[in-house]
Amino acid sequence: MTDAVVVGAGPAGLAAAEVMAEAGLAVTVADAMPSPARKFLMAGKSGLNITKATDLDGLTTAVAPAPLRPILADFDAQAVQDWARGLGQDVFTGSSGRVFPVAMKASPLLRAWLARLDAMGVVLRRRWRWVGFDDEGGLTFETPEGSRHVFPQVTCLALGGASWARLGSDGAWTRHFPSEQIAPFKPANMGFQVDWSAHMAKHFGAPVKGVALRAGDQVHRGEFVISERGVEGSAIYAVSKAVRDGADLSVDLKPDLSTDAVRQRLSKRGKASLANHLRKALGLTPAQIALLHEFGRPLPDDLAPLIKALPIRHAGPRPMDEAISTAGGVKFDALTEGLMLRDRPGVFCAGEMLDWEAPTGGYLITTSMATGRWAGRHAVQFAQT
Repeated sequence: MTDAVVVGAGPAGLAAAEVMAEAGLAVTVADAMPSPARKFLMAGKSGLNITKATDLDGLTTAVAPAPLRPILADFDAQAVQDWARGLGQDVFTGSSGRVFPVAMKASPLLRAWLARLDAMGVVLRRRWRWVGFDDEGGLTFETPEGSRHVFPQVTCLALGGASWARLGSDGAWTRHFPSEQIAPFKPANMGFQVDWSAHMAKHFGAPVKGVALRAGDQVHRGEFVISERGVEGSAIYAVSKAVRDGADLSVDLKPDLSTDAVRQRLSKRGKASLANHLRKALGLTPAQIALLHEFGRPLPDDLAPLIKALPIRHAGPRPMDEAISTAGGVKFDALTEGLMLRDRPGVFCAGEMLDWEAPTGGYLITTSMATGRWAGRHAVQFAQT
């Protein structure tokens, strides 16, 4: 017999399943994909950033909705590190405060986690696609064996957002909710489309390092990449919310120099070509010089202000399915403090399907796990009353 069903085998769903199994509930996890936690595994391909070594204020400032504060207080950045160590995976903190497993990849963590859940009796059903609530209040699934109806005491939905559909997060679940409960999805942590001139082709894939991006009042130092489709990378993602919401985007190519200092270094050009002068006087790379020509034409005589605030003209965010994550989802006013749907007692929601937005830096995994554990704990309380 199944006491609890979790729909979605990402970090939020697995965290909810673990808490409920620890409390003695018989738990089944259903996932539409052939294997669990595909987005989690994909996120770890270039190094799994599980959290940010910061205090509660740092977490809740980055992840804005007020209802998340007690949830993050209950399972914070230190708790995430302890969880990883409890699975036999030591962690380290990088210079930026980002925390990674020593193994860097997600697969060792996931294997250990799934093994622990299996030992606790958690059943994982693969290729079980949730297709809605049935007329009697149960759950309907399309499975390899046909349609199945399940009637658990409690349900935790951890259905993800609306990006990376090939990994299982397509946002299609929203049709099973009243429209007033759902905030429309928007891309988050995404690149921006740029219709490049032909001369930029040779710079596709080039990193632009040591710069500062500005979007409205937000400034972020780091690097980004010139891609065939536009601009992307960690520094772009850091300011993407402000740009998506209407702020102009510009780049300071020499953030350690003042405008006057840049002007002085450029004052004695001699017979050098402009490209050589920019390279020798300021250390600009070919990619940076190409950006200056792309966005600054016709170049003014005084290049210093342009070098310090080069506008990046773009055609808006890349498609939502290419975004690292999404904003939007189930509104908090549709949920109790325990993340239970007000109009469906016994049904809880967790993870990226909630209406919140995390910047890059480990906040997404931390908050997904925290909301999963919180929903799981309150589901236990509901089942035991």
